[in-house]
Amino acid sequence: MKTFVQPGLSVLLPMPYDRTSGQGVLVGALFGVVAVDALSGVSAEVAVNGVFDITKEAPLVIAVGARVFWDNTNRRVTTTSTGNVAIGHAVVAAASADTTARVRLSGSTPAGT
Repeated sequence: MKTFVQPGLSVLLPMPYDRTSGQGVLVGALFGVVAVDALSGVSAEVAVNGVFDITKEAPLVIAVGARVFWDNTNRRVTTTSTGNVAIGHAVVAAASADTTARVRLSGSTPAGT
């Protein structure tokens, strides 16, 4: 197909803030997980599909299947929809003591859409 570019499991995006490999990042309305360490303003490969352990709000408890959101102010996963961007669903329960949530990315959309 003449217009095919790539499968799209990851994309090269400019970093809006410094990130380390494995951290979440929101670029515009597109959320993903950074593949390599990257400074603000530098483009880096970002996985936009898959299952990842992402820093979560503590002491938040998250049930399996819960819809999760990206809190871009604090740069972490939350279950609070207001003012945050939907990024996917929890695939493993997260206890209050856990520092990460295992999330299946399913596209990012502003809360309420």
